[in-house]
Amino acid sequence: MTGTLTIAGLGPGSEALVTPEVSAALASATDILGYAPYVARVAPREGLTLHPSDNREELQRATDALRLASEGHHVVVVSSGDPGVFAMASAVFEALEASPQWRDLSIRVLPGVTAMLAAAARIGAPLGHDFCAINLSDNLKPWATIEKRLRLAAEADFTIAIYNPRSVSRADGFARALEILKDFGCSERLVIFARSISTPDETIETVILRDARPEMADMKTLVIVGNSATRRFGRWVYAPRHER
Repeated sequence: MTGTLTIAGLGPGSEALVTPEVSAALASATDILGYAPYVARVAPREGLTLHPSDNREELQRATDALRLASEGHHVVVVSSGDPGVFAMASAVFEALEASPQWRDLSIRVLPGVTAMLAAAARIGAPLGHDFCAINLSDNLKPWATIEKRLRLAAEADFTIAIYNPRSVSRADGFARALEILKDFGCSERLVIFARSISTPDETIETVILRDARPEMADMKTLVIVGNSATRRFGRWVYAPRHER
């Protein structure tokens, strides 16, 4: 097996936040696979084949990438942000476990700047204390699991980074999530809505959770719910590292 497979994170949007290691991998690739909007971020060039696909085709995409690499191609599977955070790295290893004939392939995972880190840096340091990340999409897990994790995260007083909060097909999920957090005493917590961070369409807004509205978020929004100690100082929001 003379090909290679690289699973790479393109960062949150700005080319300036793509790591040099990822740029080098893209420059030497023969094939790029990924969700269509992410593949579109890679400039076409001679000798490069782009393979865009739908966002619900992760396992098929991963299997195709493994097959191409086994045939001698230098394949890069792209994700936005970091490929190991609700992205393609897990799908590739799941497909690899199901098809162990490819286990000897040369595979590497290249990290990227994920949305919660880019958003946190813009607003200050809301992830300065213990935090967790929860994906509100119930495409791959039941809503009951999401509710349980939200309740436990609120009870444990974690700062919570919420990915994929609200889509056209999941318009009610984020509203339910806000109600769960209110029910567990989080109404006075600060909530950051960070949309399209590092792109020309970037917006960022901080409100108290009781004033948060579901329509403030969409699939381009990363939501950070602060812990009980998270505070605002001028235009900055941060979570103190010292617990009193």
